[in-house]
Amino acid sequence: MAAHATDFTWFGEGFADLAEAYCLTLVQGLSEEELLDRFAALPGRRVTGLRAVVEAWDAFEDGEDETLGDDGQDRVLIAVTRLDGWALAVEVNGYLGTTWKLLPGLAAGTRLVSHFRNVNAVDHFHWWEDGRTRLHFEPLFPSQRDGSDADAPGIPELLAHCGFRLADDDERPAGGLHTRAAFALAERLTDVRLTAGALEAAEYVLGYAPEP
Repeated sequence: MAAHATDFTWFGEGFADLAEAYCLTLVQGLSEEELLDRFAALPGRRVTGLRAVVEAWDAFEDGEDETLGDDGQDRVLIAVTRLDGWALAVEVNGYLGTTWKLLPGLAAGTRLVSHFRNVNAVDHFHWWEDGRTRLHFEPLFPSQRDGSDADAPGIPELLAHCGFRLADDDERPAGGLHTRAAFALAERLTDVRLTAGALEAAEYVLGYAPEP
């Protein structure tokens, strides 16, 4: 069954803190280590489960993670796993996977799909192919798009079928639907289904990436 926003209520219910501020990046055909390398991240330990990733981020932010010592570089923590032939990078309160400076290198020679939201409800969705933008927009404003496929035939229908509200006169409260629709669109573009069970069962390699 084709993915829809309503399939992803588990994210806000099971990972409420992460749902407020996250970045998820899927890159086809890379290993965990290869994606960390594209982020120029120093690899760290492995943890199992998305909750363990959040706990590791909390420890890093609180200065309790002594993996790096003092290397004099401002870094952020990311966690990478592999699902169905894709590398998935998870950032708690992060944004690297949607950073214009990094995206060409992250997507070089492959397909990348990423989406991000911060605590101020600023959000972005990216679909890149071989280092170039095919589609970019803010999920809260899906009618304002750019990229080579922004106005391609079928794109408005695809977005609508994921649960995005494209009509300018649609005054219904969003209620977080646009964030969940970003998950649905990512699944349709990658064929990688993210579920609470899959993310909790996955093993992640922690990495320490320099801030751009």
